[in-house]
Amino acid sequence: MNQNRHVYNTGIIGNCAFIAHINKDTNIDWLCWPSFENSFVFGRLLDREKGGEFSITPATGSFESVQTYIENTNILQTIITTEEGTYQVTDFAPRFEQYNRYYKPLMLIRKVEVISGRPRVRINCQPVYDYGKGMFERHRGSNHVEFTNDQEKIRLTTNVPISHFFSDLPLPLNETKYLVLTYGSSLEAPLIKTSEDFFHNTKRYWRNWIKKASIPHFYQKEVIRSALALKIHQYEDTGAIIASSTTSLPEHPGSGRNWDYRYCWLRDSYYVLNALEYIGHFEEMEKYASYITGITQSDQGRLQPLYGILGQHTLTEHTLDYLTGYQGNQPVRIGNQAYEHIQNDVYGQAIIALLPLFTDHRFTYKERAGVGYWLDYFLQRIERTIDEKDAGIWEFRNFENHHCYSNLFQWAGSAAALKIARQIGDQDIMARAQKMMAKAAEYIESCYDEERMVYTSARGSSNLDASTLQLIMMHYLHPDSERAKKHLEGLEKELKTEEGLFYRYLHKDDFGKPKSTFLICAFWYVEALACVGRIEEAQEIFENLMKYGNHLMLFSEDIDEEDGSQWGNFPQAYSHVGLMNAAYRIAIKLDEPLFLK
Repeated sequence: MNQNRHVYNTGIIGNCAFIAHINKDTNIDWLCWPSFENSFVFGRLLDREKGGEFSITPATGSFESVQTYIENTNILQTIITTEEGTYQVTDFAPRFEQYNRYYKPLMLIRKVEVISGRPRVRINCQPVYDYGKGMFERHRGSNHVEFTNDQEKIRLTTNVPISHFFSDLPLPLNETKYLVLTYGSSLEAPLIKTSEDFFHNTKRYWRNWIKKASIPHFYQKEVIRSALALKIHQYEDTGAIIASSTTSLPEHPGSGRNWDYRYCWLRDSYYVLNALEYIGHFEEMEKYASYITGITQSDQGRLQPLYGILGQHTLTEHTLDYLTGYQGNQPVRIGNQAYEHIQNDVYGQAIIALLPLFTDHRFTYKERAGVGYWLDYFLQRIERTIDEKDAGIWEFRNFENHHCYSNLFQWAGSAAALKIARQIGDQDIMARAQKMMAKAAEYIESCYDEERMVYTSARGSSNLDASTLQLIMMHYLHPDSERAKKHLEGLEKELKTEEGLFYRYLHKDDFGKPKSTFLICAFWYVEALACVGRIEEAQEIFENLMKYGNHLMLFSEDIDEEDGSQWGNFPQAYSHVGLMNAAYRIAIKLDEPLFLK
């Protein structure tokens, strides 16, 4: 792998209300306030001039940086070494239990402390609003700087001399400095004591959260980091889990595939809930399931592939042409036109995502909702849409087809409905579910290429698609069957790279041929290998995929086959979901006594 590969030099912090990206140079490269879907207040990721800045940089020129997480937390530490000395910046978003509920303010705390020598720094805090169209007005207070516009207020409370923010003079670090940035409210409490109390409470919260997780010993550290990353992608107010906190980071330079991923893809709910179930975090599962059921109650028509974090239906896409884009890659998109797409796998995804709530006796969901109502709701929609063409999982914008993947989830959703119907003794739903399973299977089989012994992407198409790996994981094809093994061999022959990366597909779409591999597909491939019994290969590929994380083991959406570069929105929650699910699949296959591991 090329040592000069492109990687994202940021870590993330968050508290299930917001996520901030901290660069290795200490700058906050990305922070949207007051929620994931609002404008950035720091957005250097997309424009170095218009994106604002919040940095704590050395007064001297060159420096070295090391960035790590405090173990088993979402607290980030960046150590900067200069010729004058070394200092550490600790960044975190407060989150802990208080008064029998979670405290998760729109507050970012930065602690700056000397490690050695006598370093001097320049602290620059310049938030922006309306995606960089405007700069806040700055007002000097006795122990704070206030940033205001007509509608918003941000306050920086600190023990740094306020004059420092209104001059170019460097600041000698002769004592520990605290910077508390708040949105919409002020810190009305002692600065140092509050910052330290919040730090210890937040560290305790994250470590307790991990202790309560059921995490296998196979690549446990990496699974823990992925679980922590996934957790802060959940918007706790509603339970929605976003695909990523960023927008418009290109899938490949110059590709034009720059999308806004700050939304919840309902059609990926099965994979997310699987990952949460594997680690035993049922609270997050229930919140996400509540979000899904809330959408079905408010949207009685066709379900969309994605929704806003508050359940918004309309996510109108437009471009911000005045922003230069990440490393000059335009367009910068806000909103996502995929909300208009027809993706008929979504109904099956929703049923199997909610399946544990109806069948796992650790939940008491049956006491709160009518199971029969939900089964009827989703089955009706499968019945209405099963003969339709759709845009498919990869959201093709200008053509539709009978996609094998969509039919697979209609089959799987109907199978889940059948299981629940048997449990509650509903004969009518059982009969309807069996009928839909048979019809979906007919469409799936129409995609089978007898000569190549592989399932193609869609009825009447010769193209192959990594999404059909799910035929094996969903047990439509029994993993021990010859057909499953031949199908896997056919896919890896065409879509797998030498390093074990996987392309979604290689045929032309609306933007030409894809130039980067899709990381979650590689983790699906690992799962498929484990399913068919090729466990040693699964372990080998999984281990190889670990090198595509950044310095903090955070993973992007896409990987360049040629040099291993990270591309696409970052970090990608679904890449981390893929890692967690693949690790679990391997772990249950190994299932050795701990002392033999």
